[in-house]
Amino acid sequence: MSKPMNQAYQWPEAGERRLPRFIYTDEAIFAREMERIFFADSWNYVALSCELPNPGDYILSSIGNVGVVVSRDRKGEVRVFVNRCPHRGARLCERRKGNNKLFTCPYHEWSFNLEGRLVGVPLSRGVDGKGGMSEQFDPSAHHLQQLHVAQRHGVIFASFSNTIAPLTDYFGPKILKYFDRVCDGRPLKVIGKHKHVVYGNWKLQIENVKDTVHAAILHAFFTLFGIWRSDQKTQIVVEANGRHSVLASTATFTKQEGSSSTTANGEFQLADERLIAHSPEFQEATGAVMTLWPNLIFLQQLNCLVMRHVEPVNSNSCIKTWTFFAYADEASELTERRIKQANLLGAAGLVTIDDNEILASCQQGIAYPQDFQCVLEAGEGNGDCDYMVSESAIRGFYQYYRQVMEL
Repeated sequence: MSKPMNQAYQWPEAGERRLPRFIYTDEAIFAREMERIFFADSWNYVALSCELPNPGDYILSSIGNVGVVVSRDRKGEVRVFVNRCPHRGARLCERRKGNNKLFTCPYHEWSFNLEGRLVGVPLSRGVDGKGGMSEQFDPSAHHLQQLHVAQRHGVIFASFSNTIAPLTDYFGPKILKYFDRVCDGRPLKVIGKHKHVVYGNWKLQIENVKDTVHAAILHAFFTLFGIWRSDQKTQIVVEANGRHSVLASTATFTKQEGSSSTTANGEFQLADERLIAHSPEFQEATGAVMTLWPNLIFLQQLNCLVMRHVEPVNSNSCIKTWTFFAYADEASELTERRIKQANLLGAAGLVTIDDNEILASCQQGIAYPQDFQCVLEAGEGNGDCDYMVSESAIRGFYQYYRQVMEL
């Protein structure tokens, strides 16, 4: 267990209404986040079950900055291993996905079965009776490092912790309601994936989707076509200890008078209206952005469904993997609509590209050498509210962050 942070890491007296510069720039803080958050009592999203339809199928994922292999064994059970050979530390798998009967290290060809057990060591008896593994070598002590696995309605989570709470308790009832709203037990199918680098601290990306205020200001496309406006029906739901939250909103599909995006006398029109065509699927909202501690963004916007997995790289960058999905038995026309809207919301879409640029700008500005504190004064409290102009979900996140990090 790491020691308490020293006097150099004092949180501002204003609490969660001020965020100190060092949480975005300091590598010692980043290392502590890996230990206290990702490698501790957290359920980490790693894949969708439908990405592993057959025994031997695997896909690479990550927990924090540690690569993992998510695979299906011979009995159909999902396994999650650290992507590291226990011999000399080489990465076991390099291809993003595949199918194996054995996992074989490319360095010395140690082989592991689909349950992660060491089953083969070349030259273990040496050559001509000379050399080989010593008498002290015990193959059963050198299996792959295996993580705890939990699944809910086709979504796979993994944890390094031996004391982690069951997944339903970890989510809590308020968040589980929104999770089950989309992942309701129907079989899923993957319809596309994006992967790209964000040149900002991983928490900036998580904050961004807990931030209702910027969506109607930075994303002119949203406001112009009435998809996200500051005056529309809104619900901010924050789990009791703050770590998870949902932003639920109902699009009006009408322009907001006086907005900066309508000053050209409404001359902007979509060449293809299908980009925002919406077939109602869920009650209560046309969009729900769920952030599950520590680093999953579960997005339902119009008919687009996507898991956005944020992988911390270091204190000033992260990688975001988008897994767009649909229901396996849905009509082909609905799947086509989801694919089209994936291009609206995806890595280079008319919305996300704004975020990519602004988060890089935030990281650069925060990294200036002078002392600095981010300001979170919109709205009241750290919990639920029914209005758009609030930063309560971000404050809730940092309420829990401070507790875990002992800051």
